[in-house]
Amino acid sequence: MTDSPVLGDEQTDPRRVYGNELKRRRETAGLSQAELGRRVVLSPSMIAHVEAGRRRPRLDDAKRLDQALGTDGFFERFLPTLIVHRYVDYFSAAADAETRAVAISEFAAVFVPGILQVEDYARAALEKAAPNFEADEVDKHVVNRLVRSRILSKPDGPVVWVVLGEAVLRTVVGSRRVMAVQLRHIAQLGRSGRLMVQVVPFAAGAHPAMGSMVSLMRFTEEPEAAYVEALYTGSFVDDPAKVQGFKEAFDMARALGLPPGPSLDMIEQVAKEYDAP
Repeated sequence: MTDSPVLGDEQTDPRRVYGNELKRRRETAGLSQAELGRRVVLSPSMIAHVEAGRRRPRLDDAKRLDQALGTDGFFERFLPTLIVHRYVDYFSAAADAETRAVAISEFAAVFVPGILQVEDYARAALEKAAPNFEADEVDKHVVNRLVRSRILSKPDGPVVWVVLGEAVLRTVVGSRRVMAVQLRHIAQLGRSGRLMVQVVPFAAGAHPAMGSMVSLMRFTEEPEAAYVEALYTGSFVDDPAKVQGFKEAFDMARALGLPPGPSLDMIEQVAKEYDAP
């Protein structure tokens, strides 16, 4: 009987392989998730997330797993294969992570971030970005974006800080009417105190985050992560060094942004301009 990981039908998904192997080794050792968690200083829920392929442990966590399970460095050695994982269903992956986040920091250079999009904006953006999509595929992505936005209506939802490039306000997606509705939606969320909004004006010039659409997520029991989003693709990144780079770029963009009050004033003014005949 081999002591190597069993790949099975999930050999193309390294996180599932890693998680399945952790579950197998834990059960072989006769430990519950709670018992293993106590030995390696991780919560039972974090053990469950790793076993399900949803999260990756930190390096120190992997070393403690090897020590607790007697796996001769397996979990440490295979950890680098999990650094960046691209999901097939990008937006569903983001929705899953966002529901667990306690804080989300978003930067968008040109397009409104997914969690802030109203339906008409989301549909218009997807139809322009992917003209070959079938109608049902567009519908699926629109629904996923609307589902993601529900976290903003939850009383226990994450703290959200959004930094928008001025191009987000000025780039017409769908129509002028759609833009007016979209910008007023953002302003209303900002005025209600549900999220913090800043706008980086064109006059601020170049900065490290320009051209990006990135969401930084902080969790209670999991490593920080970044979701890098395009119009119809995305990737989930939890390599600490890369996440730190995204955080530094976000901080620089935020420092160049207008204060929240003037930012909301600007958003509302541009919405009025879209209303003009």
